[in-house]
Amino acid sequence: MYLRNSWYVAALSSELEEKLLARRILGENIVMYRTESGEPVALEDSCPHRRLPLSKGRLLNDNIECGYHGLQFDYTGQCVAAPTQNRIPPSAIVRSYSVIDRWGLLWIWMGDAELSDDSLILDIENFGNADWKITTGDVLTFACNYQYLIDNLLDPSHVAWVHRSSFDAPGTGDTPLEISETDKGLVVSRWIYDQKPPPFYAPLLCFEGNCDRLQYYEAQYPSTAINKSIFFPAGKGGPDSPINELTYVMVSYNFVTPIDVNNTRWYWLQHRNTDPGNNDITVQIAAGAKAAFLEDRDVLEEVHIGIANETNRHFNLGLDAASLQFRRKLEKLIDQESES
Repeated sequence: MYLRNSWYVAALSSELEEKLLARRILGENIVMYRTESGEPVALEDSCPHRRLPLSKGRLLNDNIECGYHGLQFDYTGQCVAAPTQNRIPPSAIVRSYSVIDRWGLLWIWMGDAELSDDSLILDIENFGNADWKITTGDVLTFACNYQYLIDNLLDPSHVAWVHRSSFDAPGTGDTPLEISETDKGLVVSRWIYDQKPPPFYAPLLCFEGNCDRLQYYEAQYPSTAINKSIFFPAGKGGPDSPINELTYVMVSYNFVTPIDVNNTRWYWLQHRNTDPGNNDITVQIAAGAKAAFLEDRDVLEEVHIGIANETNRHFNLGLDAASLQFRRKLEKLIDQESES
């Protein structure tokens, strides 16, 4: 069902404070908090005594106190106090998860903690570059399986129908796609030449008139997607064209975290190479992206319901080739992990 030995985004860093935050990730109930020194903590959200969620208790001196009988657990999951007992029960232990703050996001390793490696967290190129600007991040919850979001993030064609007022432009519905495999996943891309820019991007570009545009959709196992939109003045773009002062680059980092088989959280960051000090543009981009992702949600939640209740099996189109290939490889990785 899930690839567990991997990093997933559990929350925006700003969501985690010195109070208990309950989350469900990969079908597991987790409670998170920050210590007084600001370090993030994630534990199994279940007291081993009578399984009351620890998130129903309180934070006490960096420990969680169960709200039923006062058992206290530290950041490692060890019980450190049992006020009703003469000694701490040896089985009073809850699972602790590896968690890391990076890029304004809180990452959690859902598998074997001994295998967690923070170098495996996605790197964001140009993160510290003063000429670039990154949004603070946002999140939406979808009532659908996470794989439908990955399908969508590997499908540049859907913008011609789902995002008519934002990302759609001539060429998005019929320009051929190229699929390539990487050691981490798949890339679907295409150049669209000498066409009008999409409404979302037109006021952001550093030039007027038609553009040469790259649509780049990459998905990395198990559920991270990187979408790049690169714009050149018409006649100046192409696979070998160097970035220059007129080139507009927008990179969308998308982190898809399964809640369970029927629900998903989608976190994202928008990173651009222009106007780093213009907060109005940052707000405009953030609002426009969220509006488009809400359009995706309307479609994908209905897709989830439709396929779950279908009486005749749905079929695939040629544009589904990348998502089907990605699903097959992910299934193999999950099987290999289970066998080991």
